[in-house]
Amino acid sequence: MNSRNSFKKNNKMELYKNQTLKIYNTLSGEKETFTPIHEGNIGMYVCGPTVYSNVHLGNVRTFMSFDVIFRYLQHLDYKVRYVRNITDAGHLTDDGDVDNDRFVKQSRLEKLEPMEIVQKYTVDFHKVLDTFNFLPPTIEPTATGHILEQIELTQKLIDTGFAYESNGSVYFDVFAYNQKGMNYGELSNRNIEELFANTRDLDGQSEKKNPQDFALWKNASPAHIMRWNSPWGEGFPGWHLECTAMSTKYLGETFDIHGGGMDLKFPHHECEVAQGKACNGHSPVNFWM
Repeated sequence: MNSRNSFKKNNKMELYKNQTLKIYNTLSGEKETFTPIHEGNIGMYVCGPTVYSNVHLGNVRTFMSFDVIFRYLQHLDYKVRYVRNITDAGHLTDDGDVDNDRFVKQSRLEKLEPMEIVQKYTVDFHKVLDTFNFLPPTIEPTATGHILEQIELTQKLIDTGFAYESNGSVYFDVFAYNQKGMNYGELSNRNIEELFANTRDLDGQSEKKNPQDFALWKNASPAHIMRWNSPWGEGFPGWHLECTAMSTKYLGETFDIHGGGMDLKFPHHECEVAQGKACNGHSPVNFWM
């Protein structure tokens, strides 16, 4: 019986492998034939929750989608390294006002320390996903656990001319990036000239060379509790840099699949594309889902 089952399984896997797997790639806007970078192995990164409040239905919908994808790729007999992060620091609603950090705002509202907020809602997140019987990711890194890597990436971007320091904060230089032959806006299909025309003024905007430049590292105000030492003074990482640091650490400079909610396509994923290309000279991901 065991050998018969084994024979059936091998035949089924052979059948699946002989079929073409196609994935809709947001970057190209088309379905493309999927071929992993390393045969039989897949690296997949999915942007996880920002743990400042209870997980809601929209969050669960995204993670359910990728749980199904994770299971299906395993069903096809791929060995999948599924990395899904926890954002527990540095999530600004905009780059201009450091007091718009969601963890700081929620800690004031609930009269708790920011890391108490992080712990409370990380536990809630896991409980909700367990209710739906989701598989755990292979690796679940946190932003606060990778501050060193984010500082190193920021310094690399400064050294290569893609970023600059201003008043203790560091910004990615979008114009410099485009002038070097790359295309900020390629993932979300946005025109940089239109972005400039539609940009509203922000507090602290004068720190930036260009309105579209985004924060890699933010100088912490005296009241900002979540802060770390850096070459540019005490501060905290930008939201977009966190995912670049964690995805490349565990999946390499180029990996197979990057997933997330549609709301992350711009600016979050767009910034990840730019950071990856600026750091390593090539696209960080083959398939954006």
